Amino acid sequence: MNKIRCEWAGNNQLYIDYHDTEWGVPVYDDAKLFEFLTLEGFQAGLSWLTILKKRKNFRKAFDNFDYKKISTYTDDKVAELMNDAGIVRNKLKIQATINNANAFIQVQQEFGTFSKFVWSFTNGKPVQNMFNSLAELPAKTKLSDKLSNELKKRGFKFVGSTIVYAHMQATGMVNDHIVTCFRHKEVSKL
Repeated sequence: MNKIRCEWAGNNQLYIDYHDTEWGVPVYDDAKLFEFLTLEGFQAGLSWLTILKKRKNFRKAFDNFDYKKISTYTDDKVAELMNDAGIVRNKLKIQATINNANAFIQVQQEFGTFSKFVWSFTNGKPVQNMFNSLAELPAKTKLSDKLSNELKKRGFKFVGSTIVYAHMQATGMVNDHIVTCFRHKEVSKL
């Protein structure tokens, strides 16, 4: 019997695997949250599939998203990344990643973990949405507006409300699997 999935997973195996194992699963680990925040920023203007295809390259190029190392990147490292065909070569996004690593560390110093900070916007647990179709999913919400504004105040770049909402979906802050998707019920128990 075929499993019913969110339509966006389509027929691409990379998308299907991501949908079935990662998307919407609550993430509380700071390193993983930084990875998702970075990838969502790089995705701006591109398809998520493009980013998924380059994810291994991103991990290698950005020291496995070690935000402490990234916070110390120099202009030479930026130049090296700009020459790396395995990633999205956008200087503003690369510089934003370095900037965001520093802002990320500042949030950790203030709140203990970045996780505590972002999850405070949902009172520490995922928002359980009950959408019946892909058409019902919002691109952003009042909650993503609020988190986006807070991140911007703290110096983060490439954290507009749409990017932040995609981050919230990916990291399970909201359960946006449609109700008929087999993952909706599974994810709601996490």
